[in-house]
Amino acid sequence: NHIGMDEPLVDSEGYPRQDINVYQVRHTRHKIIWLTNDHKDLMRKIEEGLHRIHTLAGTSLAEQPISDVSDDQETEALEPFLRVNLVSPGSPAETAGIQVEDMILEFGSVHCRNFKSLIDIGKLVENSRYKTINVKIKRGSNTIVLSLTPRPWVGKGLLGCNVIPVEIVER
Repeated sequence: NHIGMDEPLVDSEGYPRQDINVYQVRHTRHKIIWLTNDHKDLMRKIEEGLHRIHTLAGTSLAEQPISDVSDDQETEALEPFLRVNLVSPGSPAETAGIQVEDMILEFGSVHCRNFKSLIDIGKLVENSRYKTINVKIKRGSNTIVLSLTPRPWVGKGLLGCNVIPVEIVER
């Protein structure tokens, strides 16, 4: 007896239908409506939360100072392996907060211990199109984690910045 949300529970004369369990159908309909309303409310809250997160990320340029002790110890072991020597206005790199003379400690999964060449960075960027890459930089005495999303923009490339390998002598 396939009965949905809109079929009548009474026959043409106004009596409860005999081919269905009216109580069970009413109870099930009530539960479906209740769950649907809860689902809508949760989705609305999630949407509001996402809007807040994106608003906060946009205003802070996704800068997150590092404060965890274990991260600090790990950061001390990392040495800069790239230096930013150009950031184009309006680029994804500028949007992320990258600045000229930033020293890169970690670019996604690439760091000083596994970096071989700029080809590694190029492959990572190409494979991360529209995906966020965490970039750990040293700016002066501060270590900052930035969120960079490679994507096409009006300029050349997917980042809009240029990096050069740091010579061992500079480290």
